[in-house]
Amino acid sequence: MSIASETTGQVAREEKADKADGTARRPISRWTILRALAEIRIWWRDGVVADLDHVATVERVRGESLLTSRYIFMTAMSAGIAILGLLLSSPAVVIGAMLLSPLMNPIIGTGFSLATGDAGWLRRCGKALIAGSIFAILFCALIVFLSPLQTVTEEIAARTRPNLFDLLVALFSALAGSYAVIRGREGTIVGVAIATALMPPLAVVGFGLATFNWTVFGGALGLYVTNLVTIGLTAAVMARLYGFQSDLTHRQSRVQSIGIMAIFIALAVPLAFSLRTIAWEANGQRIVNQEVAEAFTDRARVEQPIVNWAAKPVTVSASVFTPEFNPSADTDVAERLAERLGRPVVVTIDQFQVGTDPRAAEQAALAQARAREAAEASERQIAALGRSLALIAGVERKDVLLDRENRRARADARPLEGLTLAGYRELEQRLENSTPGWAVELRPPLSALPEISVAEDGLDSANAGRVALIAWAAQRSGVRVSLSGSEAALQAVTGALGDDTRLFDTRTEGEGNTVVADWSVATE
Repeated sequence: MSIASETTGQVAREEKADKADGTARRPISRWTILRALAEIRIWWRDGVVADLDHVATVERVRGESLLTSRYIFMTAMSAGIAILGLLLSSPAVVIGAMLLSPLMNPIIGTGFSLATGDAGWLRRCGKALIAGSIFAILFCALIVFLSPLQTVTEEIAARTRPNLFDLLVALFSALAGSYAVIRGREGTIVGVAIATALMPPLAVVGFGLATFNWTVFGGALGLYVTNLVTIGLTAAVMARLYGFQSDLTHRQSRVQSIGIMAIFIALAVPLAFSLRTIAWEANGQRIVNQEVAEAFTDRARVEQPIVNWAAKPVTVSASVFTPEFNPSADTDVAERLAERLGRPVVVTIDQFQVGTDPRAAEQAALAQARAREAAEASERQIAALGRSLALIAGVERKDVLLDRENRRARADARPLEGLTLAGYRELEQRLENSTPGWAVELRPPLSALPEISVAEDGLDSANAGRVALIAWAAQRSGVRVSLSGSEAALQAVTGALGDDTRLFDTRTEGEGNTVVADWSVATE
């Protein structure tokens, strides 16, 4: 006898007994609940699961979750778009990378292979996942390594601190994605790809690898693993719930279910602590804003305080535009914050006196914000200039000299096979043109100098360009150049050099029209 028929009979007997003895209707019994659950189970089995074409669904998911050339190509394109969007801090570009990412398919395939107990399919999905992930990381790292932009943007920083909310986003996305695959409504997978965002965290891993920023690398890798594991295990649970049969025994299925639950708990516990830390900092930021504002009159305007929670003690810096100075503001605010936060705090408040008109404070705040924005933009420009100059010179960033006062940048270039003096000068000019207001000096290696041919009517444009190139090399290197040739040829060359002749030594030799240029020091 089935559970449904047994529970139905039991409930009927209880209701008959109630009517016979005239007693009032009793509360819902355990058998009533069991019968309801049994009826739901029958409805699910006959009304939902029975309508599915399990074989066709498995074959469709299997075909889309394997390692193919299309999968690798789309992974590369998605990774490239993702890392460029992250470097540019462009959410629109990052979303475009999410839409192209094919990583969802092998992850869903992993879940289905777990549910059906197909070890061969599971190995092939794992191979596709590992190959796609490593390829994406290395491709992004290459792009970052070759890019002059290597700053941690807001889009990058947002993917370095996984928390419990990220686990929930992955869970809900996996539920929707698994349902879309099982019910044959894969169009929904686009929205799932946006919500889960598998590719951007992987691109940030590549960024951390290229810049040797292991904090970024570890945080982004943790977020990616969280999404990957959550989607895979949720897909396995959904597949089993929809009746995809497994070759596992009852005991093995139970062990698998316990293992899935244990993994979810293992992920949730540290992520919950991370979320708790983020929540504490958010509440702390609110307390800091409140205490700094209360230290001044209502006519004052307080800029958003900057809090460094990682510092010991915690540091708080803020700017206030006020008609009345508060000389004890720093110590008073620090004492109240230490009491409310339970941590020692150091407070630095820059007070700017303005008129009594409230609009004066707003205008002063706006002016300072614009000045701060301009200063930050200038610093970003200088940082980018330093990184770019180090890149084209083939040296470390610390070997680049940046003179902010005179707005000059200088670096000594390492010899690069196949790059001539003209190539070094072209790189210098390109970088200088991209940074208006700055003088860029790239000191080239002492490579071979070109010969100069002097025609009867003087120097043509090509040879005049060689003279200018030699003069540039002498100026940048600070090494004197020796010119040797006939008297007439030397006069034509020195006439073209003008004031730069002080950097040259001349030696009259022969009667030809060729002038040979050599460094006055021995070169390898």
